[in-house]
Amino acid sequence: MKVLVINCGSSSLKYQLINPSTEEVFAIGLCDRIGIHGSKFEYEVPATDFELELEHDMPTHKEALELVLNTLTGEHGVIADINEVDAVGHRIVHGGEEFTTSVLLDEKVMAGIEANNDLAPLHNPANLLGVKTCMELIPGKPNVGVFDTAFHQTMPAKAFMYPLPYADYTELKVRKYGFHGTSHKFVAGLANDLLGNPANSKVIVCHLGNGASISAVKDGKSVDTSMGLTPLQGLMMGTRCGDIDPAAALFIKAKRDLTDKEIDARMNKKSGILGIFEKSSDCRDLEIAREGGDERAALAIDMMTYRIRAYIASYAAAMGGVDMICFTGGIGENSNLIRSKSLEGLEFMGVELDEAVNSVRKKGSVKLSTETSKVAIYKIQTNEELVIARDTLAIVK
Repeated sequence: MKVLVINCGSSSLKYQLINPSTEEVFAIGLCDRIGIHGSKFEYEVPATDFELELEHDMPTHKEALELVLNTLTGEHGVIADINEVDAVGHRIVHGGEEFTTSVLLDEKVMAGIEANNDLAPLHNPANLLGVKTCMELIPGKPNVGVFDTAFHQTMPAKAFMYPLPYADYTELKVRKYGFHGTSHKFVAGLANDLLGNPANSKVIVCHLGNGASISAVKDGKSVDTSMGLTPLQGLMMGTRCGDIDPAAALFIKAKRDLTDKEIDARMNKKSGILGIFEKSSDCRDLEIAREGGDERAALAIDMMTYRIRAYIASYAAAMGGVDMICFTGGIGENSNLIRSKSLEGLEFMGVELDEAVNSVRKKGSVKLSTETSKVAIYKIQTNEELVIARDTLAIVK
């Protein structure tokens, strides 16, 4: 079975052609800067190490997807005909309360997704555009929606409710939803495998990248997560502030005479690492600057890892303990400094990091805890596309 996985952003389109049964990736790539000058197309065939990168005009997502399909079936293609694609799996950011699992996409379902556009105005419209384009260019093939929020819909009310007037929940659906669900689902599932699939397990997943979130997963189900109604809540991230006093935003808005859009942009695009460090939002730049004695870089790292550590401890308390702590995402998988500093001071929980192993960069799943540690610590390479492909296969069958 061949599943085309599509992750459609407002000006980008990530894609993979996968066999979810064997986990073979036939092709992978990216269409970047869609509708913007300097559009770029990337295509890679892992089996042959063939790579293609070129500038190509892509005014809309339709032209981008046409380029993807033509390349998949062209001179360096991996299929002879587009009909070899059995199904298309789509990443959908926000499913609200209605969509708690992956679902076959039709007009009724798409209308339901569109009703949640207010909850994810930057993502859901782009995701739906990708679905409609695929239905037009690959007619007759089933399309499946896999939601970032679905994995966290097992959270109990005490975790997902906000202490606001209850009508804000019943009438406006204001509550914690959580994101990065496909990544948390994949890593938590692999963690349970590594633990020997016990009947009861307590896993904390730290998905650390430019966007970052932590989840508490008990017996394979999410019981809490750091992101909320939007991806702004929770950890300090590349450009997002994470948890702050809500009144601080109102204070800044009034003092600087900002519009709603301007204060939203300030918290989402100008805060976090970028807000403190000011020179970059990239954690790699941050670490280099810290090594060079940059005090602002050191402060940003201390702030970021302090919050990660606090969330780990609070989720261990919420679950009554923890069996494994997992690090994933671009930063979680690659930064030994962030992993180390995030676990500092957690020795009272029985957490012991093997610094020698932690300092060596290896791919795949790597155990980072000492033999005497009461809590297993792992670095796990996430695979959100495989989760989407697996769910698509399950729905189609």
